[in-house]
Amino acid sequence: MGNELFEFDREYNTQIIGTDEAGRGPASGGVFAAAVAFTEQSSGIEKDLVKLNDSKKLSKKNREELYEIIKEYTINSVVCVEVSEIEKFNILNSSLKAMKLACENVIKRLDHTGILTLVDGNKLIKNYNYPQKYIVKGDSKSASIAAASILAKVERDRYMEKLDMEFPEYNWRQNAGYLTKQHIEAIHKFGVTKYHRRSFLKNIIGEDKQLALKL
Repeated sequence: MGNELFEFDREYNTQIIGTDEAGRGPASGGVFAAAVAFTEQSSGIEKDLVKLNDSKKLSKKNREELYEIIKEYTINSVVCVEVSEIEKFNILNSSLKAMKLACENVIKRLDHTGILTLVDGNKLIKNYNYPQKYIVKGDSKSASIAAASILAKVERDRYMEKLDMEFPEYNWRQNAGYLTKQHIEAIHKFGVTKYHRRSFLKNIIGEDKQLALKL
């Protein structure tokens, strides 16, 4: 799989930055975005990353292994936009902001001209002053986007594990903030934390005044 993804990027015949996000869907925690630029292309890299794929199609063990290899072979950046901004600007704008910041961090460290940014999904990054192209399902087509998806996913999972240590009642270590049955039951039992996206919980909390903010 990995070789096909690298071939996709090579067809552009320029320096590629791939960007993807993790955490648009959960009801708690920030949204993460990563940007990745492979600084060299070689058969050795492709061999080491032969399992490279969309992070959602990989086991946690494989993601962790690939994470270390990607960090070694790339210029990369991972950015988190926290819940307060998600609630203020909405999840789409927050995701695009995280992508923008991550890509700009990578561009600062690249020496090349003619850089093209490949953005996973069907939206372009707003107020971004560099050439870009969106790629629908890009995390299963482009090596750079797939690598970004893995960095974003691994770092967000680690972040949610830290939040789980603060509020273990919600089992974020396992559900990553998604609204599983157990998570919903915990919200009704223990209330809403500062890490919950209240705009995602309107159908759950409704007018229930008992679900006070738990700081």
